[in-house]
Amino acid sequence: MVDFADFDTRNYPVVDVRTGYAGWAGTYEQTVQDAMDLAVLAELAVPRWAAAARVADLGCGTGRTGAWLRAQGVGAVDGVDITPEMLALARAKGVHDRLVEADLAATGLPSDGYDLAVSSLVDEHLADLGPLYREARRLTRPGGLFVLVGLHPYFIMAAGMPTHYDAADGSSTAIATHVHLVSDHLSAGLAAGWELAEMREAVVDDEWIALKPKWERLRSHPVSAAYVWRNPV
Repeated sequence: MVDFADFDTRNYPVVDVRTGYAGWAGTYEQTVQDAMDLAVLAELAVPRWAAAARVADLGCGTGRTGAWLRAQGVGAVDGVDITPEMLALARAKGVHDRLVEADLAATGLPSDGYDLAVSSLVDEHLADLGPLYREARRLTRPGGLFVLVGLHPYFIMAAGMPTHYDAADGSSTAIATHVHLVSDHLSAGLAAGWELAEMREAVVDDEWIALKPKWERLRSHPVSAAYVWRNPV
């Protein structure tokens, strides 16, 4: 297990996930860049988004991912999140058919009920990846897919920066951050019975430098990783 504390260069006060996202909810969409996750999802070749009649949006947050999935032509989308304040914002978007406040390890959603499960910008908040991979497999029908996209572990280590948000007074608060190596994802996915169908890594490029000029020192470093898993028939 890699400890993020070994890389932390910010030393912000740290809060748990529910507390942190409650505090961040109001400014979340103004600070999270689509290049981090949605642009990476758009580059994937295996998922046929419009063919998914029913989707589980795991860690749906404010509904960013759900809105993107709807724009790709998916059918019904059910969202799950642990933070009521984020769910309220997702509900206002109106893109989900159902929203549930629950832990991602025990969503309460129906087994084999989904053609596709998606989890975006969530895994760095989980101490253990196994429960998410197991729950996603329970939810997904045979032949269905689980797509996970998040911060690349290398980026978390190289930047030394936890997931964090700024309060109105400018003070910063970190949300509990965990480093999961690529091999941790592969081990958790395979142990849960998934078959890896595709993987993509995105790097800090000109688009990122335009958004975050201070990241010039991180140019060409991996910043995001996406995994596409298939539930065996």
